[in-house]
Amino acid sequence: MFEIPEELVKLGIERIAGFPVEGFVKGKGPKKPSILLIGEAPGENEAIKAVPFIGRAGDELNKSLESIGLTRDDVYMTSAVRSRPYVWREKKARNGEVMQRKYNRPPTALEVVAHAPILDYELKNIVPNIIVTLGNVGLQRLIGKDAKVSMLHGKLLNQPIRHLESLDSTVFICSAESYMIIPTYHPASVFYRPSNRDFLEQDWLNIGNYLANRKF
Repeated sequence: MFEIPEELVKLGIERIAGFPVEGFVKGKGPKKPSILLIGEAPGENEAIKAVPFIGRAGDELNKSLESIGLTRDDVYMTSAVRSRPYVWREKKARNGEVMQRKYNRPPTALEVVAHAPILDYELKNIVPNIIVTLGNVGLQRLIGKDAKVSMLHGKLLNQPIRHLESLDSTVFICSAESYMIIPTYHPASVFYRPSNRDFLEQDWLNIGNYLANRKF
């Protein structure tokens, strides 16, 4: 199993200090996985248990992997941001009492920059057969803010990816080498947009076909 160095964990925690985030979730999986999966950020369950892609979204992802003959052990799971971004909102209890609770939110651009060195390290050291991005945040982290999963999902991309220019910079620059990428929707998207399920199923068929036909 591949593990990022503890000094990189410490750096990630230091760089995101002061942002409304909690927890820290390392990536998980083999050094030479079938797929390098890149999501956006941990949710509540992931932040509590420090395990990527668990809960309802994790169950959906497991089904997608099973549909092409893979399990979690075959893939490396990571994300653009490693701490759970949250926002406080009011929630009304059944008894009418109003309370404050934390809700998930998408990470900001600066939060993505804060944890960019961690994903950069993984991209340099993990050797997947293909990269699969889950949702817009992971996709845009790799190829730029104009990329949209609604336009690119299921398509095979072969292109450079972005990495942070330096630890003191907020600027991303493109790699010299190209990477094979297939973007798809985040597994949690089916909960608020059920029509995405058909897209997800076809995208995963495309991913499976690529892996089956790949020349080793």
